Parts: sequence; structure tokens; C-alpha cells
Amino acid sequence: LVGALAGTWLISGIIPAMVYYGLQVLNPAIFLPASVVIAAVISVATGSSWTTSATVGIALVGIGTALGIPSGMIAGAVISGAYFGDKMSPLSDTTNLAPAMAGTDIFTHIRYMTLTTVPTILITILVFTIISLNIETTGSADVSGLLHTINETFHISLYLFIVPLIVIVLILLKTKPLIALGIGVVLAAIFAIIFQGDILDMLPGSNSYKTVINSIFVDTEIVTDNEKLNKLFSSGGMKGMLWTIYLICCAMVFGGIMDGIGALTRITEALLKVASSVFGLFASTVVSCLGLNAIASDQYLAIVIPGKMFKQAFEDKGLAPENLSRSLEDSGTVTSVLIPWNTCGAYQSTVLGVSVADYFVYAIFNWLSPFMTLFFAALNIKIKQLEEQKNNLFVLK
Repeated sequence: LVGALAGTWLISGIIPAMVYYGLQVLNPAIFLPASVVIAAVISVATGSSWTTSATVGIALVGIGTALGIPSGMIAGAVISGAYFGDKMSPLSDTTNLAPAMAGTDIFTHIRYMTLTTVPTILITILVFTIISLNIETTGSADVSGLLHTINETFHISLYLFIVPLIVIVLILLKTKPLIALGIGVVLAAIFAIIFQGDILDMLPGSNSYKTVINSIFVDTEIVTDNEKLNKLFSSGGMKGMLWTIYLICCAMVFGGIMDGIGALTRITEALLKVASSVFGLFASTVVSCLGLNAIASDQYLAIVIPGKMFKQAFEDKGLAPENLSRSLEDSGTVTSVLIPWNTCGAYQSTVLGVSVADYFVYAIFNWLSPFMTLFFAALNIKIKQLEEQKNNLFVLK
């Protein structure tokens, strides 16, 4: 559905409209930190880093590239913001999964995560602000030409934003993502016929309806007189997502087999043997999550397996379960996108059109998060004890 969404949002003019208005609003001097904030807000609202990247992420990469900013930087900023929201949103599947595995409730988990997550995102925004102030952009003099090309190619209107707004509202109302994205595809297809008749006539297809169907399933390319925009105005539809689907299937099969034969359990047990201190336990959890993201190639297994294995160990050390749930998110959820063969890494690089190698360094929030949780553990900052939780329950009773 993400592939279908990208295709229909292209031919309907939604993505071009985002780029058109974004070029006028987003100043190159603050573009990167603004991208972090925008992606974070959308991701908190939707609970999905994947949906954020497939919608506003694609638009931001297009706008930033048009301004002459390296695509790796833009993708890193988008991913940093998107995974902040993915961690902190109660609508996120990983935000629900981590406390379930650790034995705490979701809102206790989110409140406890703010201790490490807020400093990390603030550092990320600060770094991107410094980068933005020290890079040269070439797009400022070129923006008028880009705006003219977009306006000549598409019928640009604020009405086009009705579709993404409806999708966001549906997800806020806890509509199932498949239904929300499906409605987004259907509405975009209708808007394409209403607003972009000239584009539909220009593209291959015997009629407008067939052209719209093609945009959902196969490649779509809208050629303009500006080379910078041609790459942005192309989509692979559902076909373009097949490689990611194949990789996800392979990763799930491989991870399931590794779990079934006990290999993942043996690896985690070996890590437990060296976890003699509280910091060692946190470090073992982080290493386990990172290792499973690389070996099992799946974000969910990197949360579920360590969650199962370390739950008792945290209790034995007298640590509240939110310590474990936070560690699972700080090291399992956010680092998955840094592994090229992980489902998250494969998805994000495909959707944003930027390789993992290009955005790795700039996904600051993602690689900084595990270090932040280890920093708090090493200095014993706000490490909640199990006894504190018991005392609180006693007072409530």
C-alpha cells in the first residue's frame, strides 16, 4: 500500500504540491532541523515511521535535493524525526510491544523513555542546526525555476492537502493503518482524475482510469524540463516495493528458524553470563538488540527475544521493568534502520531513494540513542528500582 500511496500521491499532485509550497516556506538555513521536527510531529501523530517516510519524508527529500542539500543529510534528518515519533507515540506498534515484553504499561514506558529520548532528540536538532548553518545550498537562486516547472506541469492547489490530512485524522482516530492508507490511495486516485487531467492524458494508458491503476501497481514517470525534478516525479508503485517485501519475508523466515532451533537463545544466554553488574546488564541488552537487528534482520525479533530473555535478569537485579522496556526501544527499535538488510533499513532506503550507507552517519538520533541509554546506566541516572515501584503501589493501596 505504501507503493500504491506513493504512485497515486504523485500523479494526483499531492507530493508535487508539498514540494511546491515547501520550497517557498522552508528556508535552507533551517531546513535540516525543520525536517527533524516535521517528521517527528507527523510520526507522533501517526505512530508510524514507515508512513512518515512514505509521505512527508519523500516530499522533504525532494525539497531538500532541489535546494542542493545532499540527500543523505535529508534522509538522516527525516529518519531521526520519524523514529523519535515511532518511539514516543502510543499508536506505535513497537511502543506497545516493548512494555508488553518487559511487564510494564505503555504510559509508564513512554514517561520513562522521555528521560533518554528528549536529550537525544535535542542533541540531534542542535547538530542539524549547526550543519545547516555551515553548508552551502545552491537552490535559492534556482527556486523560481523549480516553482515554475512544477506549476506548469501540475495543477497545484491547497485542496490537494485534503487527502494527507484525512489519512492523518484516520490514523489519529485509531483506524487500522491498512484501511487508512487504502483510503489515502482511493482519494488520491479520485483527486488525480479531478485535478490532473493533463498529466493523465500525457502518461501511457488508453484512458485516465487505466493510467491511475498503472500508477498504483507499476512504474510511473512524469518528465519535466528540469532534471532535478524528474527523479522525484517517478514512482515504482506496488512493483517498486516487491524487493522490500521479499526481504521482509526472508528475514521473518530466517529469524523464526533461528529462534526455533534455539540459536538466538544461546546467544542471549552467553551475554547474560557476563552481565555481573547493573551496567553490564544494560550493556548486554543493548548488544543483544543490536546483534539481533543484524542477525535476525527484523525489528520485532530484536525486541521480543531480548525482552523474553532479560526480563527475569532485570527483576533479579531489583530493577523496575521500564528499565528493560526503555532499553529495548533505545537499542532495538531505532537501530533497525541502520542495518541495510534489516526490514526497516531496506524499507527506508527504498522509499526515500537513499542508501543506508549515505544516511547512516546523519541518522543521528538512531545511533545516539543506545549510547544515551548506556550513559544513563553508567552514571546511574534515574535508574528506577523495583522497590520504588512496590512502595508506590503500597501508598496507592
